[in-house]
Amino acid sequence: MSLLTQAPLLVKALTGAAAALFGDSPSQLRAIGWAGFLDGQFMFDSLAALLLATVLGAAIGYHPMMRRTVDSVTEADMPKVYIMYAFIGAVIGLTVREFGMVIGVVVFGIGGLIRFRSTTDSTRDTARLIVVTLVGLVAGIGLPHLAVLTTIFTCLLIWAFDSRPACRVRVDALPQSRLAECAQIYRDALAGQGCQIISERRYSSKGRLDFVIRLPGKATRDSVNGVLSTLPPDVCGDIDWEID
Repeated sequence: MSLLTQAPLLVKALTGAAAALFGDSPSQLRAIGWAGFLDGQFMFDSLAALLLATVLGAAIGYHPMMRRTVDSVTEADMPKVYIMYAFIGAVIGLTVREFGMVIGVVVFGIGGLIRFRSTTDSTRDTARLIVVTLVGLVAGIGLPHLAVLTTIFTCLLIWAFDSRPACRVRVDALPQSRLAECAQIYRDALAGQGCQIISERRYSSKGRLDFVIRLPGKATRDSVNGVLSTLPPDVCGDIDWEID
């Protein structure tokens, strides 16, 4: 059974279970509607909660010790995932505060279904899929102001995260006896293009270098690769890129 056919059944079952546990029912949910945009206090409190969740998620995700174990693009992008999930938790909390625990149970059930039955290849895409589902749910239960605020905040986060994507640069077929020298040359070339080097791995027996970098906002993979390809032939290896 597909995700689309299972979702309505899951929502119905979860709503019924929540009603039995917490004494709520969908008929008791009173939609605020478009008048919610005039509730300045709620808008301010919601924005403050979303900002706080983002800051706290960033404090954990970008802890200085995290970078010491990064050796892949996925691990380099995990701080962004932490922030997105902290943001998701804040949106769920705001919705539960407005409509009660029944909505929280439904949201967590839908989130679990998406997480384990969707075909997304990365946790980042899964986080965005859950956010989009939350936006639709919040709009559907009569909180358009929170849905709009969530969408704006999400767009800002995506813009901030994707303006400097993480990449892995693998350089093979380098002279093993000059690997340290080659590493310095490539490091300087990447830094010269404004790339932030997150981690560096050397494999002397294979004549290989692995860099996990973050591209600058004004550069692209092709522009950086063009510079690396113009290095002296004796230190120019086979370059392979991976971008999540």
